Amino acid sequence: MLTLSKKICLLGDFAVGKTSLVRRFVYDRFDEKYLSTIGVKVSRKTVAVADPGRQVVEVAMILWDLAGGEDFNHMRTTYIRGAAGAILVCDLTRPDTLASLHTYLADLQAVSPEAVCVLAANKVDLAEQALTPEQVTAFAAGIPAPCYFTSARTGENVQEMFRELAQLLVQNQGT
Repeated sequence: MLTLSKKICLLGDFAVGKTSLVRRFVYDRFDEKYLSTIGVKVSRKTVAVADPGRQVVEVAMILWDLAGGEDFNHMRTTYIRGAAGAILVCDLTRPDTLASLHTYLADLQAVSPEAVCVLAANKVDLAEQALTPEQVTAFAAGIPAPCYFTSARTGENVQEMFRELAQLLVQNQGT
C-alpha cells in the first residue's frame, strides 16, 4: 500500500476554529475553552483513500495549525512553504473572516502555488449567522475549492472535509 505524507496548513483569522477543527478531526474532541494558538501547532492523522486507479492510498496528513491575526503575518509564509494543501477557515458569525481569506490565499499561492484547498465555513451550529451560504460558496467558487459548512463543536462535516482534502491530494499527486 502506498503511503503519502502531506503538509496541510490551516489558515484563517484568530478564533475561527482552526484548532478546534484539528482537535475534532484527530481526537474527535471539542473544548469549549478558547486558547489562542501561539505560532504553530503540528498534529498528524493518517486516512486511507482511493487513487484514480481505485488503489488504496494512505495519506499521512501533517496538520499545521497556524496562528491567525496580523501579529503573525510576517512569519506566515515561512510556515506555509512546502504545503501540499490548505484548509481556509472562516467563522460564519464574522463576515470579516471570509474577506480576510483573500490574504491567506495569496500567501499560500505565493509560496506553494500547487497546493490544493478546501474552504471550511465553521460554526454552522451557532444561531447568529452573519454570512449567507451564497456568499461563502461564491468565494469558494472563485478559488476554486470545495466548500464545507462545518461545526467543530458537533463534528458536522469535519471528517468529510478532511477526507475530501486527502482525496484531492492523491489526485494532485499525479499532476
